[in-house]
Amino acid sequence: MVGSISSEQAIEQRYEGLLPVLNEQGLRRFAATEARAYGHGGVSLVSRITGIARSTICRGIREITEKPPLDAGRIRKPGGGRKTKLVKDSTLLKDLERLVEPATRGDPMRLLLWTSRSLRHLEEALQDQGHAACPHVIADCLRKLGYSLQANRKTQEGGGHMDRDAQFQYIADQAQAFLAANEPVISVDTKKKELVGNFKNNGREWRPKGSPEVVNVHDFIDPELGRAVPYGIYDIGDNKGWVSVGSDHDTASFAVHAIGRWWLTMGQNRYPNARRLLVTADGGGSNGHRVRLWKVELQSLANTLGIPITVCHLPPGTSKWNKIEHRLFSFITINWRGKPLRSFQTIVQLIAATTTKAGLTVRAELDPNKYPKGVKISDTQFAAINIARHPFHGDWNYTISPAAN
Repeated sequence: MVGSISSEQAIEQRYEGLLPVLNEQGLRRFAATEARAYGHGGVSLVSRITGIARSTICRGIREITEKPPLDAGRIRKPGGGRKTKLVKDSTLLKDLERLVEPATRGDPMRLLLWTSRSLRHLEEALQDQGHAACPHVIADCLRKLGYSLQANRKTQEGGGHMDRDAQFQYIADQAQAFLAANEPVISVDTKKKELVGNFKNNGREWRPKGSPEVVNVHDFIDPELGRAVPYGIYDIGDNKGWVSVGSDHDTASFAVHAIGRWWLTMGQNRYPNARRLLVTADGGGSNGHRVRLWKVELQSLANTLGIPITVCHLPPGTSKWNKIEHRLFSFITINWRGKPLRSFQTIVQLIAATTTKAGLTVRAELDPNKYPKGVKISDTQFAAINIARHPFHGDWNYTISPAAN
């Protein structure tokens, strides 16, 4: 009896000493070795001392005595363990992405995304669709989709509009209705203006060691080349982009001309039976909801296309959440990082070469037209617009129909 107690104490001391440094395989083999050394009744004894299941100890004994050793770096044989939820539920990831899409926020200069919906709410919504996924599984899926948990950051003074979230939901509902009817939905905006010339462009690219691109020391604007003004149109339903690269001012006329060029080159071929067009845009800039010229130019475009154009503006201060920012502009920035934008042709070619694994393709062209600033729209011109303001925030949401003949 005394010998038995001494053996138990020795096993317990060895177990406590090795526990912090052994992985799953090491603990299993330690327990198996101790059980074999003890002899008859060793499996039960070691299981009682360590808390390791008898079946695990027996599996360790089989590994030692019968089976060849595992490959280096493995702690269990290939295929061991339960199948992941994504393997057993093939539609979980796609349905989760569809759920968080209306609530997505994004940094336009990064691929990082995050969502404002809680894991508990997502769990309930997935259950309604027939999925059984706990919050831990949902969090892992969100990380796989490129999302992360983010805290608020104080970077701006003042608060957002009281109807901000309601407007986001309204835009999501409008877009969903248009897409369900196979009607075009586009997100538009002006990308950051770029200096044209032999200037440093942020980012790095692979080059022969010791031979970086040589660029100007100072970023003084070249008066002959000026700045490039890329105005983008992103087709949300087709994952295709169009960019007009202007060399003049960023005005409403330039913006609407770019939309017209997208329609002629891409839109009408993709949507030959379109009866309407939805445009989602920022609340300010050349396509701002207060810009009279924007609405006058849209009236002209609606007349040309022969279909009504619905516009939904993002709430004030939310331009980074425009879909074009993180679905098109961010990839353009990644594609040309580290490359000096020496000419307008270079810019057009780099934009057109932008692709993603998700199937994004982009077309681009240079717009050499002049767009003077300060064009005034008279009250008479403005009153002639065939505009119907929506019941919810008619200043942000409206439809401009072709003028009656």
